[in-house]
Amino acid sequence: MKNHRKRILQLPDLLAKKSFFLFGPRATGKSTLIRNQLTSDSTVVIDLLAMRVYREFLARPEQLEDYVRSHVKGEKPTVVIDEIQKIPELLNEVHRLIEAHDWKFLLTGSSARSLKTKGVNLLAGRAWTAELFPLCHPEILDADLSKRLRFGALPAVYDSENPDEELDAYVSTYLKEEIMSEGLARNLVAFSDFLKIAGLSQSKVINMNKLAKNLGVSQPTIRSYFQILQDTFIGTMLPPWDLSKKRKSISHAKFYMFDLGVVHAMTGTRALDRNSTLFGDAFESYLICEIMAYISYRRLKDPLFFWRTVSDDEVDLIVGQKAAFEFKATDKIQSEDLEGLKKLAEEQIIPSLFIVSQDKFETTTNGIRRLYWKTFLSELWADNLLAV
Repeated sequence: MKNHRKRILQLPDLLAKKSFFLFGPRATGKSTLIRNQLTSDSTVVIDLLAMRVYREFLARPEQLEDYVRSHVKGEKPTVVIDEIQKIPELLNEVHRLIEAHDWKFLLTGSSARSLKTKGVNLLAGRAWTAELFPLCHPEILDADLSKRLRFGALPAVYDSENPDEELDAYVSTYLKEEIMSEGLARNLVAFSDFLKIAGLSQSKVINMNKLAKNLGVSQPTIRSYFQILQDTFIGTMLPPWDLSKKRKSISHAKFYMFDLGVVHAMTGTRALDRNSTLFGDAFESYLICEIMAYISYRRLKDPLFFWRTVSDDEVDLIVGQKAAFEFKATDKIQSEDLEGLKKLAEEQIIPSLFIVSQDKFETTTNGIRRLYWKTFLSELWADNLLAV
């Protein structure tokens, strides 16, 4: 089962249209996806994590065409370069081969930092971008909410008999292979301390000044640390929605890590009490990450926001100008749980309003639809909520 889950992302379908950058955090399954889906004899995989291959192409990136022709037959190969950020100079050759021969490339990476540096060739639109996430709802056959919130959904973790060990090793590997080896953070000790703070900041509004003081570093340093998490696809900043005409919105962003198991490994959390605030935060984060994955896999372009006013009216997620969602871990919705959505409805901007919870009583009241969390996930992935 471990390596045979059917993933939503289908690489042959992507590559039939265009060359692609495929980004995503380590251990989301990029290499497994390539092995399982790109099995044609006309496919060649260049793994830059293999030291011999890395050294060979670092010394002579211009050999790419000859290397490919010596490994596959035919005039239209599919070329996979795994961890392209290791040798960004290869992109010049990729650009040339797309232009000269119309070859298809899949360029994978777990860090975009090196690709953002000045002068790196990003192919000027000749390759589109896709992202691979941890396992999402259609890829997980069971519906064990407690397991999903506690251990996240990295494939190797979710299928492991020792998920805590896998998660601890993941955080250690992330520090060693992404941060230290790439020299992304000058002070690895301070960055390690920051990771715990970042985990504790999950689903919270970020106050950079306060976090900098708590960690004993400058505000620019804190900002650079959060940028590292975003560049390595570990975290996402969710900006505030500011289209309200009736109420003043706050200006700080919220922060979400890509996987709850990794969050708990960073913070040392070993248990989730179903009645705790931590469980409620995890419930919200889980469902927001599902929406992020859905929008990416369906290749929708709707921006995501949250809404909080200076008087503390709040809605957890706003998707473009399509829909707004409030997530509550409660098994019985109370009238006060609807207040943020009611205030948002007064703006008359967002047409579809939802509250998602563990309450199995589903109804629509004052234009707000109540959904049980399993129903929400089924309808989301059936394209009934956001596809139009």
